[in-house]
Amino acid sequence: MDKPISAGQLKEKPPFQDSDGNAVPAKTMCHNCSKLKIFLGALAFSFFAKGFSGSYMKSMSSQIERRFEISSSIVGIIDGSFEIGNLMVMVLVSYLGPRVHRPKIIAVGCLIMSLGAFLSVMPQFLMGRYNYERITVSVDNSTTSVSACSPASSEGHPVTDATETPSTTENAECEKTTNSYLWLFVLMGNLLRGIGEAPIMPLGVSYLDDFSKEENSAFYIGLVRSSGMFGPTLGFLLGSFCASLWVDIGVVDTDAISINPKDTRWVGAWWLGLLICGSVNFIASLPFWFLPYSLPKEGANQNQKISHLSVQGDHCKIDPPAQPQLKFSEAVKDFLPALRKLFGNSVFLVYIFLTILQYNALVGIITYETKFMEQQFNVSVARAIFLIGVILLPITILGMFLGGFLIKKLKLHITEMAKFACITFIVMYLLNLLYFTCSCEVLQVAGLTTPYSGMEHLSSTKNIYMASCNADCSCNLDQWDPVCGDNGITYMTACFAGCKSSTGRGKNMVFHNCSCVEGQGHGLGNSSAVLGQCQRESCTKAFPYFLALQTACAFFLALGGTPTYMIMFRSVSPDLKSFAVGIETLGGRVLGGLPAPIYFGALIDKTCLKWGTKSCGGSGSCRVYDTKEFRNVYLGLIAGLRAGCCVLYIVLSVLIMKRFKPDGKEKTGIKNTERSTSKELDAANKKDILPGARTSEESEETCM
Repeated sequence: MDKPISAGQLKEKPPFQDSDGNAVPAKTMCHNCSKLKIFLGALAFSFFAKGFSGSYMKSMSSQIERRFEISSSIVGIIDGSFEIGNLMVMVLVSYLGPRVHRPKIIAVGCLIMSLGAFLSVMPQFLMGRYNYERITVSVDNSTTSVSACSPASSEGHPVTDATETPSTTENAECEKTTNSYLWLFVLMGNLLRGIGEAPIMPLGVSYLDDFSKEENSAFYIGLVRSSGMFGPTLGFLLGSFCASLWVDIGVVDTDAISINPKDTRWVGAWWLGLLICGSVNFIASLPFWFLPYSLPKEGANQNQKISHLSVQGDHCKIDPPAQPQLKFSEAVKDFLPALRKLFGNSVFLVYIFLTILQYNALVGIITYETKFMEQQFNVSVARAIFLIGVILLPITILGMFLGGFLIKKLKLHITEMAKFACITFIVMYLLNLLYFTCSCEVLQVAGLTTPYSGMEHLSSTKNIYMASCNADCSCNLDQWDPVCGDNGITYMTACFAGCKSSTGRGKNMVFHNCSCVEGQGHGLGNSSAVLGQCQRESCTKAFPYFLALQTACAFFLALGGTPTYMIMFRSVSPDLKSFAVGIETLGGRVLGGLPAPIYFGALIDKTCLKWGTKSCGGSGSCRVYDTKEFRNVYLGLIAGLRAGCCVLYIVLSVLIMKRFKPDGKEKTGIKNTERSTSKELDAANKKDILPGARTSEESEETCM
């Protein structure tokens, strides 16, 4: 039978030693450290989960655009609904965060994210099968392919085409059907994901910073953020896999599909990954339910007496501090003074403006980078997503981790952090300007970007796609089923190429006797066309150079990311850290994450040369862009936003050096300021500003 152990007997037991060589009871030290480490691991996994689902949704933007036949600007609105969800709860969560049970609030957030992912999948089970535009022509209900350009097609023979134009009345009725608005499920799911993610960053980071040593805080935060980057990496890899699968996999015969993943009409299994994302978010919520309201400060035991401890056998238990009752009226009363105090801080104000510009550029890149790579360099969306997942994101993880490690290793203070972040960003920006040297030729599409050489165009503006070689073909102007002629020119359909016969079926179909190809110097024996767009050799050669530039830019941007983030923590009062994180995230979401996908998408839509057509009429998603204009708009926006960031980085560095300039000895003044700030934090804790952080008197421990 175990006997009570006295305090003197406990002291005789082999103790742990802290960094200063002071003895700390083994049971107490291990218990406190394990709780903090468990929270660290749980927070890292929650960062992984939100990054996993968020990056997957970003990678599926093109698939969602094509599946629901919507424009890039509508995709931007869907993407922005995530930021709206953040806006709805971010300020409240970040302000009240230190006064509530933070781990349990994070757990609820993860559950809401899971619900949002499952809700986004619903349209797949409510819509019919995906029918893409194609020009397969059959006669007398047979499967024998005949001429794409034939007077017979305009003389009453049945045409089985996914884009057969109905009457005006039918179009109006069709546009009002439920299927036209099923993308709202995806929007609402994204909205819920935004609400659920809101508490993870401000509450998790502030909880970690509150109960860890100051010298370990930056390292822990860098570790959590870099660990969280594995989520986007796997999210993009999952997106690449799902984008290569047909949307209706398991329901249709994929061998009968005449397009491949490089085609702009291809839609991958976007819904499949969302089921996985929802499950991961649910698992991420589980550990937080078992974590305490607060923890003792890491290393706080080293100089404290032994008191308030009950010991029986070999077990020491620390009585946790009672959770103070939150008075809502007092919280609201203190809100405006706290807000004024934050925005009265010039360093924090400039930091917020910098964050907003950074968000605009990053969100625009993440949302439309795969579309840019597809249109500019003629790579499939699946391959573009894969390259981002296996090259760019691991480099970003390395940069973020290395940034946090350098802060800990070199013991950088706020002035050194500002200089380091400013230099790395300017280097990244100079590399970013080299993107404009990655030129690529415009896709040669007859009637769109290049004339039918040697052919006379019809005078009607409506019929600019027509020429004398296909004037008698009765081609449907709304169709897009591209073929590549032997002359290296792409035609919108085999009909526009004037092809008179075809062989094969599905992906292997080849069209022959194409009059528009013949008219460009080719004989009758060499006037064929194959399905798909023509390849652009110069674009393929420039792609590795572009990818190398992307890798270098991602590394330098991530390298300065952790020091930049730590500037916020070191420039505001300790009692306002959680609130500052919420305001920073809110400002970035509302003024960066919300508008950026919309105006990026709207400007990209302006460069569209050919819009698709919905199965029941109306404009669908874009099929082909003016790649030169696309490049100038996309890269120009990013360069402009980042130029503003460079200016703000310089201003931020100057303000920090003025405000935190040491009096006499270098760095000593900064250390003294941090120590005095810690004392203010202890005094604030007595007033329940940061409940759970214990004063020295409250933490005295005694084994009786």
